[in-house]
Amino acid sequence: MALTGKAMRKWAIRAGGSAVALSLIFWFLPKEAIFEGFARLSWPLFLSVLLAFLLCHVVTASKWWLLMDRAIPLPTALRAHFAGLAANLCLPGAAGGDAVRAAMAHARLKDGPKVAAAAIGDRLIDLVGLACLTLTGLLLLQGGEGSTALAVTIAGIVFAIAIVGLFVFPRVARLVWSRWPGLPARDLAFRVADAFAALGRRPGLLLFTLALSAGVQAVLILLSIHLAEAVGVHVATAAWFFAWPLAKIIATLPLSLGGLGVRESSLAALLVPFGAAAPAVVASGLAWQGILYLAGALGALILVASGGGFGAAPSQLPEISE
Repeated sequence: MALTGKAMRKWAIRAGGSAVALSLIFWFLPKEAIFEGFARLSWPLFLSVLLAFLLCHVVTASKWWLLMDRAIPLPTALRAHFAGLAANLCLPGAAGGDAVRAAMAHARLKDGPKVAAAAIGDRLIDLVGLACLTLTGLLLLQGGEGSTALAVTIAGIVFAIAIVGLFVFPRVARLVWSRWPGLPARDLAFRVADAFAALGRRPGLLLFTLALSAGVQAVLILLSIHLAEAVGVHVATAAWFFAWPLAKIIATLPLSLGGLGVRESSLAALLVPFGAAAPAVVASGLAWQGILYLAGALGALILVASGGGFGAAPSQLPEISE
């Protein structure tokens, strides 16, 4: 997958965002305390969390496969998903794991609108799952300290985007291109609208994949807690369920490389009011980033071992990495 000038500029902006965020973290927080947090981690613990993380991604890949109506073999979907993880490591911000995963699925399926609808639907479902978890954490805290207004606002935005994407967009797209048939990409717009409409007509599938997504994210939160407690972060589980998904949603903004720096600083800011020490939260967050990068490296190994490459993105697919 070739890197265009535009992609390189986006990568540079995100790399700059991560560099600024990390610089601020190490400027304001005591570096010694962060490094002490790393030193408390053991390799058996780190590797066990990595293994569980990879199993969670097998479930996540299966969820995406279900949203594509199982139109490609499951092994192909797993291979594409782990190629996406590798792309997050090797092509940071240039194409994005979602785009690489979709490109590999498209190479097999030859149905860009269906692949795009499944990829974007999958991303929206994940965001709604995260919003549900952060609201659950907020309820369990029973009005305790925390950025309540921020959580409710972000959850509201996520729900609105999901509803618009899955239920409003198909009707609006058909209305616009029917009213002005001279607009470009009319056939593609209709096909994409039909693909999204087909997803929206299957509430059972959407609810099942939403439950699957929330379950996987909940397991990832528990894994993060396991890692953080070893580092020295001891706060209520409800606080984690409130803060972790919220920090992850914030980290999806196109400001950094895979959330590096932004996720850690956001999580520290959200957990400090519950008694957590910011350096320890940052140390556990950076350890979590290490797991993400190792998973990406393993994805690359799987891709190479299976004789594949990233392939070329189909021209009719939108960039869906953001």
